[in-house]
Parts: sequence; structure tokens; C-alpha cells
Amino acid sequence: MSLTLYNTLSRSKEIFSPLDPGNVRLYVCGPTVYDSAHIGNARPIIVFDVLFRLLRAIYGSDHVTYVRNVTDVDDKINARAAEQKIPIRALTEQTLKQFHEDISALGVLQPTFEPRATESVPEMIAIIERLLAHGCAYVAEGHVLFEVLKMRDYGRLSGRSLDEMMAGARVDIAPYKKNPMDFVLWKPSPPELPGWGSPWGRGRPGWHIECSAMSWKFLGETFDIHGGGIDLVFPHHENELAQSRCAFSIPIMARFWMHNGFLQLEGRKMAKSEGNFITVRDLLEDWPGEVLRFNMLRTHYRQPIDWTIRGLEESLRTLSNFFGGERGRGSAAMHQSVLEPLLDDLNTPEAINRLHELHKNGCQQELVQSLMALGFTGELADPRQVRVDRAVVENLIAARTSARAARNWLESDRIRDELLRMGVVVKDSHEGTTWEVKR
Repeated sequence: MSLTLYNTLSRSKEIFSPLDPGNVRLYVCGPTVYDSAHIGNARPIIVFDVLFRLLRAIYGSDHVTYVRNVTDVDDKINARAAEQKIPIRALTEQTLKQFHEDISALGVLQPTFEPRATESVPEMIAIIERLLAHGCAYVAEGHVLFEVLKMRDYGRLSGRSLDEMMAGARVDIAPYKKNPMDFVLWKPSPPELPGWGSPWGRGRPGWHIECSAMSWKFLGETFDIHGGGIDLVFPHHENELAQSRCAFSIPIMARFWMHNGFLQLEGRKMAKSEGNFITVRDLLEDWPGEVLRFNMLRTHYRQPIDWTIRGLEESLRTLSNFFGGERGRGSAAMHQSVLEPLLDDLNTPEAINRLHELHKNGCQQELVQSLMALGFTGELADPRQVRVDRAVVENLIAARTSARAARNWLESDRIRDELLRMGVVVKDSHEGTTWEVKR
């Protein structure tokens, strides 16, 4: 059975055939190291770890090259370091260390290469010089910009016209741009910010050129798969695709573009402004990392996922039943019944159904070996221990009671959801409101 993958570029599932079966090449956009990874950031890390494992199972572990970059030069990093009054390098090192600790707990394999953007500046400059030589970029007031109108099918990846992208994008209207959609390849850097010497003066790269340079450096001008979250389709991946094609005069950059869907928390968009932002580190305090991984894979990677306490509880019960209180031992080998749905565009929900069938039929060895091949070892000996501050809970209960008395149901529901995320279940009755910790 062939591997089929959904290609964002063609908007269809296609049979995957690598350019070189001896070196299958995968690039995934990694973290921008200025803050703790939230659970939405973890989704592509887990999804493409499963793809990495699957490709290794098909082509051999020595025949797959997986590159996941680290963005360690960025305006968000500069702003956060200034806010915390620490050196930029100290911030990026600290954040990257935590990122590695967090994803290790999620059972994620190390990629073949994990380049940092700051280590590939010469390659960025080389690509920009090519773009200038080909007439696809221009210099204006110390900036180098990609000229979008030189790319006839710009917008092909996102499936939108230039007018539609203009209407829906936060466009930086700058007087030195020929077109508002033109994007920065290189910009000036003042002395207090990171900068490198270049033909256009001391400066630093734009975001999009970083990934084009790192993928070229480690995978070549054209490679097999480029992955990331769906939020990166435009403008990041659209711009990567445009500048790489123009720089190297190639019809494609990556043959397959894969994107995972959004994640929401208890039915609401996760955002700091919404007051429901949760990090991987926060979750790891209460749940085994393998439970987080399993919960993520219960939803197909292209579909939106609703991250809930109930879902985590179900994932914990399922994994506990699968392993029966023991850890996985021996070799990791995926049973054919589990492999088949994964070959169909990483259908992890159906793969989990097949795991249930193995468990039901008493095929414990095949079950555990398949789980191990998917990145699970049964490290569930320490179940979630919910720790709550009683005073905080009582204050929230009082605030919710006041909101209910004022018939402010929106605020009441918000507080209930906040308590639920803490592992606290509220029960209302004629006698009043009680609460308990859900274990």
C-alpha cells in the first residue's frame, strides 16, 4: 500500500514518491525562541514526529533527513529581551532549553538537523543576492525587499489572489515599498540589536528568508515535504515558496506542503488576550507527556482540535488500559493493521481504533510494539496529581456566585471554565455551590 499525503499546494491527496528514496527530505518550521511553547505550538511538533517515524519505517532510519529549524533572530525576541532586561542570547538559550525539555517529555525524536537562523546568515545573504541579480528584489532605504508582482502565480499556495491577500493581511505600509505586499528580505539594524555585515550595510534578515536559507543549506534547492501549522500558509510559506523559486529558477521548492489544523481550548480560541493561554510546561505539571501526545493524535492532524480536560482524562484511561500498568519492552514494530491508516494521510484516529482492536483481541505484544513505534513507552506510573490553591478556588467560586446573582452568565461560564482547566469541577444545587478536584 502506498503512502498518500494531502498536499496544500494541489488541495488534494497524492501518492507520495520521494525525489530520492535514499534520502527522503522533510523540513518543518520550528520554534521562535522568545517564550514558552504553548500546547498549540506542540501540535506540529507531534504531528511531524509521527510523519518522521513513518517515513523511517518505510524507507529506513538512515534514509530520512528531517530538518526542524530554530528562529533565534526576530523582533519578538528583541522586544522580550529588552522587556526582561537580559541579553538576547541568554533569552534564546534559556527558551530553547525549556523547549527541548518539554518536547522530550512528549516523546518527540530529535530531528536530523536543528539549525539556528543565526548560523545561516551567509546563506540568507547569498539568496538575496540571487534575487537582486534576477530582478526579483530591490534595495530601498537600507532595506532589501522581494517584489511580489515579479512572481506571476504568487498566492498559489494559499489559493488567494493578490487583492484578497491585501484585504486580509496586516500589510506594512512603508513609503519605500513599490507595492504594499512586497516583503522584507533584509533590514537595517541599530547598534543595540543583532546585526551582520552585508552588501547593503549592517542589518538582519526578515523572517521568511531564514527558512528558505536553512532548507537550502541542509536539503537542497528542491526537497520532498515542507510542514508547519496552517497559520503559516500565508504569509510565511507563501513568501518562502516565492523567494526560493525565484532565487533558484525552479518550478517548485517542496513537492508536498503539509499543514496541521488549529487548536482551541475548551471550545474557545486560545490566546493570552482571552485569558486561556496554556503552555506545555503547565500541562506537564499535571499530566504525563505521553497522555498529551496521545490526546493530540486522537484528532486527524488536518482537522481543528478542541483541547479539553475530558479528552485528557480519556487519553489517560486508554493508555493505562493499553499498557496494563507495565512499560513497553522489546523492539518497536508497527502492526500492519495500525500502519495502514497511517499510510492514508496520517490517519491517527483510525490507527488508534486499530490499537483498540488489538487490545480487544488480546494481541498485547503487537499492541505494545505498535505503541512504541508511535512514540509511547507506557511511562504512566505517576498519574496526574492535581494541586490547587484552596484560597484561589474559593475566591473564584465567590466571584462566580456574584456573577450568577447578577445574571451575568457569560462571566459565570468563563469562571467555570477557568476552574475546570485547574481540574476543579463545580456543582450547583439548591443548597449552594460545591466543588471537587477531578482526578
